[in-house]
Amino acid sequence: MSVVAVAESAGTTRQALYRRFPSKADLATAAIAGMSRAAERPDTDDVFGDLVTELRAFRDGVTRPNGLGMVGAMLQEATDPELRALFRERVVSPRRTRIEHLLRRGVDAGLLDRDADLVVAVAACTGTFYALALADRRLPDWPERTAAMVWRACGGSPPPGRAGRRGGPGRGATAPAR
Repeated sequence: MSVVAVAESAGTTRQALYRRFPSKADLATAAIAGMSRAAERPDTDDVFGDLVTELRAFRDGVTRPNGLGMVGAMLQEATDPELRALFRERVVSPRRTRIEHLLRRGVDAGLLDRDADLVVAVAACTGTFYALALADRRLPDWPERTAAMVWRACGGSPPPGRAGRRGGPGRGATAPAR
């Protein structure tokens, strides 16, 4: 990424960018975080539906061009520590916080067990997507199925008709891409 190219594209100068963003890591993570529409997804009366919506937004965000590659780059030991820290702060943490908020709403509403392990549940929400991507599996209904799985794991019962699929490995999955 060239700061000069970004400045030209934004119709400003390199100096103006550096006044606002002191490093490339700061600029890059601010740009990625700026693509989030989480603030436009208010809570509704349907907590389970809100979780499905959040997982759909996660999937759509991470499958943008180079999205999975960027996540993989953040896991590399050679990745700049400042970039990794800012990515966690601006991209990963807000998503995890939003998912945890939704699950806590489920607990507070009596839809999920009070002793549900929300730390693992939040990780399962996004981790299943990464695991399936590494296995080269695409599940068109991944948000619904994952929400239902996590809901059950937290002691809840998904709303009727929204329980997600059940079945053996790969059931409902598309064939691996070649």
